[in-house]
Amino acid sequence: MSAADTASPLPASAVLDEHDATFRRVVWRIVPCVTLIWFLAWIDRVNVGFAKLTMMSDLQWSDAIYGAGAGIFFIGYFLFEVPSNMLLQKIGARKTIMRITIGWGIICVAMAWVQTPGQFYFLRFLMGAFEAGLQPGVILYLTYWLPAHRRGKALGVFVSASAISLVVGSPLAAYIMELSQGAFGMKGWQWLFIVEGIPSVLMGIAAFFILTDLPAKANWLSEREKQHIAAEMADEDRKLGPREHSFFASLRSGRIWVLIAVFFCIIAGNATLVYYGPSLVKEVGFTDIKTLGWIMGGIYACGWGGMVLNGWLSDRRQEARMHTAVAAAIGAVGLLLAAYFVGEKNAAGVIASLALSSAGTMGAIPIFWQLPGQYLSGSAIAIGLAVINSVANLSGYFSPQLLGYLKTNTGRYTQGLTGIALVELLGTLLILGFIGKQGAKPS
Repeated sequence: MSAADTASPLPASAVLDEHDATFRRVVWRIVPCVTLIWFLAWIDRVNVGFAKLTMMSDLQWSDAIYGAGAGIFFIGYFLFEVPSNMLLQKIGARKTIMRITIGWGIICVAMAWVQTPGQFYFLRFLMGAFEAGLQPGVILYLTYWLPAHRRGKALGVFVSASAISLVVGSPLAAYIMELSQGAFGMKGWQWLFIVEGIPSVLMGIAAFFILTDLPAKANWLSEREKQHIAAEMADEDRKLGPREHSFFASLRSGRIWVLIAVFFCIIAGNATLVYYGPSLVKEVGFTDIKTLGWIMGGIYACGWGGMVLNGWLSDRRQEARMHTAVAAAIGAVGLLLAAYFVGEKNAAGVIASLALSSAGTMGAIPIFWQLPGQYLSGSAIAIGLAVINSVANLSGYFSPQLLGYLKTNTGRYTQGLTGIALVELLGTLLILGFIGKQGAKPS
């Protein structure tokens, strides 16, 4: 407790109630804003998966061109993520988040006018460059405001926005494309980019006025409320004890590399679901865009359910390692089953398999982010979160390209899905082999 708390005549339970009220105020101020931004980021990142359904034929592009364009997003993501997190530490979160959100919103709108593969690649690269730093930046930002025992639920709400965006965004994209087709002489996929890009620009402007960089600068908090936050953050730092503060030391010890490899494998499965899920469902006979949108919404709802259920189980058991490993294994099994059923043209099997994979793969992601804090602190965690996310997300570059290349050359999705499933399963094996139980260190 702070000096003000220890000197207070209030009983301990009343002081705790005061702290709870302070942190509820913080959560309601910050978490809805960053969650909505992450929701819009995913809407704009993956709407290309639905645009593909008609854009490909309109522009006469192959699956290989689409796969390269979908994946090159992650090259920009990789190159600019660490600089973005470093910039956040210098100029603050609200300016950084505003820059990120407005930038990708403008790029999303510009996607409506692509005509050549080169333009497609360039804009997808820029979208990745602008969005880089958002997720690790928000994770880092939350560590300034909330101690770990109060941060888990907030982080879970924030990360789950990606799954919610897919649940809502899939039927929304289908309806936008259907209803706007031909309006003002433009295609439905063009209107999809415009309609979904504009809210991001507006939300980026709003973030500048809603967010505050640090508790000490929050004019919406009283001095006593600021003391509550400072006291709990200091108490957490004492309880955690010594952790690695040097990012470069963590590189030498191999801690970062194990975490990168694990997340790389998980993201390979997630990128496949996001960028090729609609195409796989279309492959087994669902050609009506609105029907397909509702099916994908249901599949991604299973992903959201996996996040919520796995997060609840992990918090209840206070364990992250096995909850991440098992969820990734379930995701891999779902992709293997999808590879089999898509070859058999079994629509029910493909839908059920993708739902299973979505629940497992997406359920692993928020729990994974509990692992780095077991080993890193200080500048190591600030830079480490960005490095883990940026390098691991390169799998989002390779997996769509692999799937697109094999589909173009074999006419089937089976081989690509099988390969990516094995990659995700490798993530489970890496966790079991190299990540220790709570408090242990990876070798």
